[in-house]
Amino acid sequence: MAMKAQFGCLVLLSYLFLQSVHAAEEKFPTPPEAIRKEGIPQGKLIRGNFAQSTIFPGTQREYAVYVPAQYDSSKADNALMVFQDGMSFCNDGWGTRAPIVFDHLIHSGEMPVTISLFIEHGIVPSLSENAEARYNRSFEYDGMGDAYARFLIDEFIPFIEKTHSLTITKDPNQRGLCGASSGAIAAFTAAWERPDSFRRVYSMIGTYVGLRGGDDYPELIRRTAPKPLRVFLQDGENDLNIYAGDWWMANQTMLRALEWSGYEVNHVWGKGGHNHDHGAAIFPDAMRWLWKTKTVTAHPENCKSLASKYLIAGEDWQLVSTGHQWAEGLATLADGTLFFTDVGASKLYKIAPDGTQSLVDSDTGHTNGLALGPDGKIYGAAGGAAEIRAWDPSTGQRETIASGVKSNDLVVHHTGHIYFTDPSGGKIWHLASGTRERKAVDDFKNPNGIALSADQSLLFVTDFSGRFIFSYQIAADGSLLHKQPYFYAQLPANGPAGQLDGMASAASGELLVATESGIQIFDQPGRVQLVLPRPAPTDGRTSYVRFGGIDRKTLYIATKGTIYKRQVQLQGADPLKPNKPTKPSL
Repeated sequence: MAMKAQFGCLVLLSYLFLQSVHAAEEKFPTPPEAIRKEGIPQGKLIRGNFAQSTIFPGTQREYAVYVPAQYDSSKADNALMVFQDGMSFCNDGWGTRAPIVFDHLIHSGEMPVTISLFIEHGIVPSLSENAEARYNRSFEYDGMGDAYARFLIDEFIPFIEKTHSLTITKDPNQRGLCGASSGAIAAFTAAWERPDSFRRVYSMIGTYVGLRGGDDYPELIRRTAPKPLRVFLQDGENDLNIYAGDWWMANQTMLRALEWSGYEVNHVWGKGGHNHDHGAAIFPDAMRWLWKTKTVTAHPENCKSLASKYLIAGEDWQLVSTGHQWAEGLATLADGTLFFTDVGASKLYKIAPDGTQSLVDSDTGHTNGLALGPDGKIYGAAGGAAEIRAWDPSTGQRETIASGVKSNDLVVHHTGHIYFTDPSGGKIWHLASGTRERKAVDDFKNPNGIALSADQSLLFVTDFSGRFIFSYQIAADGSLLHKQPYFYAQLPANGPAGQLDGMASAASGELLVATESGIQIFDQPGRVQLVLPRPAPTDGRTSYVRFGGIDRKTLYIATKGTIYKRQVQLQGADPLKPNKPTKPSL
């Protein structure tokens, strides 16, 4: 009897608690823009199903397409808005009632003519009556990385354009995303990964918590050079607080990170819970703000991170050379001449300060890494020929420095010592200055990029498959001492391998590393200060980085078959004249 009484008390207390929570929540009226009115041209809603994805194989999903009354197929500037969990956004009876709102805002000129896609998450149907379907919502929406963005850009949007004969702009400034809860983080992730395709996001009660890594976003936003995004956040203090995290606190942390990093961001907070009520009530105003500007740009000048110290406002990546099989091995001369290799084609090129490109050698032995030596020659890791080679930069004359060695990347100390990595053999090698005596100085799993510190007292080696860059002290005789996994790299969202590759040191002590995530800039104590994303998300991973130009303030990078450059405030270390940087902040 006592147990029954206790149980009854618990039920009553739970009921009273829920009632008090709901009583504390605000009541949100339907905004006037979400109510149909005579005289407002009404768009049409087309429904369908999509089951042709190869990125999410086997999935089927429902969708709807809103085509505004003002749509003109002859115009190429029709804007786009994509809604995740789309069916909850495109009905007339509850929630945002997005088609009605868009009818009003397009008619009033407060939004461009905007085609809207309302798409559901994928479901993989069961193969028998006794089995449950596989629901892809968390996998697609909460997952980090570019998979969902690629699904939209490469598969779904082209399917919609072709199937329904619609003309949609390719201008990322005129393309936005919206979602609630997991749909919100999916919207943000798609824009974050592909700002070349989407630049506007409305996030309602966003799931920026620890379900599939979304709780990493505040740090990623702070560490990454600002992207051209415009974001509106909505949440309430009665949102979820469960095993994966606290939604209310996570959304506030997102706001602080976006503000700190100089983004175009707005927000509205309230007392609502994990539902559409508040987000729907402010939906028209959120759309007005989101579409108020015609273009969305990055603002490194407003960023409190080191983007404002390292980068130059208004400067961006410029194409230097493209069309190569695999561009790598960058080296620069004091006059600004750039050398680089095409590993697959086994060629060595140089680009003069005036931009003229010429072929130096058509048989490099598939040379990968390059380095300028104290004798003025360009040294190369000719892994395909099992040699270390050197070229005269004026004549292109080639000589063999060492043979019978496998190598990937190399560096030349100002005293003449040469160090190179051998990934296939799992070793770091030392060619002694003068004698060229060869010695394996360390066994090392997956060594790849190699660099010297600004004062050339330290040697740095990347672990390609991990997240650490190792540091060695260089003794007077060139031997290596006191190995440590010193630099702690940011891992990409799509796997545990950092793909840490070529490196370059700044005169002020920072280390720049080419990685899957882009160029990561570390301070002297080994911490990531800033990440420069690849110039184009479709380029492939960034594999090499080097300072160049007469003042060594031109940053060159290689991404698969392309070389880019940009002007920066950082100055590269002089490979021929070591300098001691100032003591870092510890």
